Amino acid sequence: MEYTEIRYELPDPKIARIVMARPDTRNAQSLKMLYEINNAFDAAARDPEVKVIILAGDGPHFSSGHDLKDEWDTLAHEPVVQAAGHHEPGVGGMYAAEEEHYIGLHWKWRNIAKPTIAQVQGKAIAGGMMIAMPMDIIIASEDAQFSDPVVAFGVNGHEYFLHAWELGPRKAKEMLFTGAILEAQECKDLGMVNHVVPRDALEAVTLQLAHKIALRPAIGLKLAKQAVNFSMDLQGQQQALTGTLAMHHVGHAHARVQFGQVIDPAGIEIIKRESKQSTGSIVDRE
Repeated sequence: MEYTEIRYELPDPKIARIVMARPDTRNAQSLKMLYEINNAFDAAARDPEVKVIILAGDGPHFSSGHDLKDEWDTLAHEPVVQAAGHHEPGVGGMYAAEEEHYIGLHWKWRNIAKPTIAQVQGKAIAGGMMIAMPMDIIIASEDAQFSDPVVAFGVNGHEYFLHAWELGPRKAKEMLFTGAILEAQECKDLGMVNHVVPRDALEAVTLQLAHKIALRPAIGLKLAKQAVNFSMDLQGQQQALTGTLAMHHVGHAHARVQFGQVIDPAGIEIIKRESKQSTGSIVDRE
């Protein structure tokens, strides 16, 4: 399969690596990129030799999140999860699209019956943090930073809403209320990140862990992953995602009435200003 916005690599016959390859945009995620990632996950899942899948990003940053300059045509890609409602005008079509593009694809990747590892460096902002969350393991460089500042847009957070599960409820609230940037070590202390390593060792350490996992039989890995996921399902994780997506679209609907667009436009300036106050702003990608 040919890709234009990602690379699909096999650093070892037992290890597939999906690399977001738009470093000029800090790996901003267009819909085309998301569907290429999905196709690559499918290829790795179907390959009987592959036991472990790595998700990585080119350049200084893992991902700056959704590509806000993308031509967002909800009918441009063949749905793989939620096929109904994309043609509807207004909130109905947008809700169906986000059920597909974000909740649907990310939940699908979360349940791939092979271990997955996110290899995160630099910044993972909003959708960048979101795309790391479905992976089973997160390895971060010492300079990695995670943030979800989109409450400034008038929504509750990014669409794949696992903040309380990943960070604990109090830290999740602080992060969302303030747009705070969390350093890699703090995320490790909170349980969202497995390992924090020097930037120049990130790829090697990720591959080392992938090789160690790949020594186990595929059936054992599949069952272990499903057992842990099932325990989270029993705690209501999928139901929480469904409910918070509905809340997210209350925010979008409010903005359509109040501002004539899907977000509060004042949020853009808030996020830009706060990003520039931190090190290495990537909001102004152009």
